[in-house]
Amino acid sequence: MEVSADAAAAAAARTLRWAGRAGHLGGVPRAAVIGAVGTIAKAYVSLLNTTTVHNADALHRLVSSRPPGTPLLTVSNHMSTIDDPFMWGFKGFPITDSKLARWVLTAEDICFRNVFMSYMFRLGKCVPITRGAGIYQDHMNEALEVLSTGGWLHSFPEGKVAQDHQPIRRLKWGTASLIVRAPVTPIVLPIVHTGFEKVMPEKSFFGRRPPLPLCGKEIKIIVGEPVDFDLPGLKQVAAMIPQDTSFERKGWPTITPEGLDEAAQRWLYQKMSDKIQSAMESLRKTLLNLKQH
Repeated sequence: MEVSADAAAAAAARTLRWAGRAGHLGGVPRAAVIGAVGTIAKAYVSLLNTTTVHNADALHRLVSSRPPGTPLLTVSNHMSTIDDPFMWGFKGFPITDSKLARWVLTAEDICFRNVFMSYMFRLGKCVPITRGAGIYQDHMNEALEVLSTGGWLHSFPEGKVAQDHQPIRRLKWGTASLIVRAPVTPIVLPIVHTGFEKVMPEKSFFGRRPPLPLCGKEIKIIVGEPVDFDLPGLKQVAAMIPQDTSFERKGWPTITPEGLDEAAQRWLYQKMSDKIQSAMESLRKTLLNLKQH
């Protein structure tokens, strides 16, 4: 289904993309919002709750001093509506630095419901994603621009909050598509956490979320090692995938120069998503073992 020009213009106006630009009002509003939100997150995570982070140096190093022009794509499970920014609030991490702060994919229907929310989330370096609009929606091109300029982007590839402590769910293909389409292959760093579902439980306050995050809880975060992809090899195999007419085609553009059609992309994105999911599940099991000791 094609989106009309009027609808696209209305969406652009509602999501206030201009407010997310680094030069907006000299960067002062962005610095103020990220500084304030980061301070609150650090207070909750470092002072009001007990937080343990494993392999934090790997994240800190890649955020602060990775090679110039090399993008970073962090991926994590999604346990609560406060995972971001709280997961960056642990001691020693530069959460209040607006230049180092991550960009993050956020649900448009939740975070961009009106002009005020759109403005604040844009200042907080949030990219709106429209649920159900597919991996080639305009907002995904925004996310691709972050990676294209060597920035840091965070994604919750499971696509929704889940507080039931089940294995990592099947990942959406958007994250894999960004890795493939980025002009420089990003460093893909998996992170798994637990405890934020207790700080902001979905149904604890008369069947709803509490009005403020809770205190006195235990939070554990584990940072993995980068997930390596042999993209040239994967693309070569994907290009030889036979045509599959059993699925409904969505009209995806062909990826050049390899000439990967929709069937090849589906195979490629699933293969890559499976590898990221496996890395995240391994971290989840490691975290469980650490909690039992």
